[in-house]
Amino acid sequence: MTDAHIEQATDLVEAAQADKTLRPTIAAFFDEATNTVSYVVSDPATSRAAIVDSVLDYDAASGRTDERSANLILDYVRENDLAVDWHIETHAHADHLSAAPYLQDKVGGKLAIGSGIIRVQEVFGKIFNAGSEFERDGSQFDRLFEDGERFEIGSLKGMALHVPGHTPADMAFIVGDAAFIGDTMFMPDFGTARADFPGGDARALFRSIRRLLTLPRDTRLFLCHDYKAPGREDYAWETTVGLQRDHNVHVKDGTSEDEFVAMRETRDAQLAMPQLIMPSVQVNIRGGRLPEPEDNGVSYIKIPVNTL
Repeated sequence: MTDAHIEQATDLVEAAQADKTLRPTIAAFFDEATNTVSYVVSDPATSRAAIVDSVLDYDAASGRTDERSANLILDYVRENDLAVDWHIETHAHADHLSAAPYLQDKVGGKLAIGSGIIRVQEVFGKIFNAGSEFERDGSQFDRLFEDGERFEIGSLKGMALHVPGHTPADMAFIVGDAAFIGDTMFMPDFGTARADFPGGDARALFRSIRRLLTLPRDTRLFLCHDYKAPGREDYAWETTVGLQRDHNVHVKDGTSEDEFVAMRETRDAQLAMPQLIMPSVQVNIRGGRLPEPEDNGVSYIKIPVNTL
């Protein structure tokens, strides 16, 4: 069956490969504490920019937040005289808190995520017993992207692609010849993301990945995490469709859906929950904002017992 949105995304990629002026400038910021990569994606022609998957530092022992990682991004934006149009979240992360509200306050821009966040809010709103005051309609975000929706960063053309499986809200964002694919795939020597969170689905993840891998082989893929596979000395977060198709240890060409699902479900059953899942999800389903302070002026993170 023809996938019209992938065909349109392919057109964007091929146009940028043919014309350098349609390619974004990309700066990466790696947070080793959470193994997360944030990006500033900018248009050289207009100096308009988007920030993808920013990190708010969080100390689990003390419950204190810090803006060190976000300030590195802020410094880059200011040093390069960039105007930020977007703060993009590829999904509601379970391993780090988003710094988007902090950065919005400093440089403006709209906060965007996939429309599947509504389902994530419904599921985790119940798990955390968030109460009726917690809106489960995505209204904490400025833009909810649907599959195939277009957007712009200055003169650069972008497209959102729905790639569920890790969570229902995962989106990949195509900008020129680059794709920011969140938690779908990692580097080829490390494989793919887990699919066992509430709302996750290994079959959906396989189909999402194979969808992305129909993009042109030279499409640049920018990952949300790297965990440095055994034997590799350096962290890495940029690869290509071709390298993934040829070498990804979980999902390279020739891997069947049933083989992938069996591997993924077996592997996921052995994984511990991410260290910061409790604070991260509670904050990120709120668009990166802490829960409302209680009557003593303090925000609290709930920890449901024997639930996840």
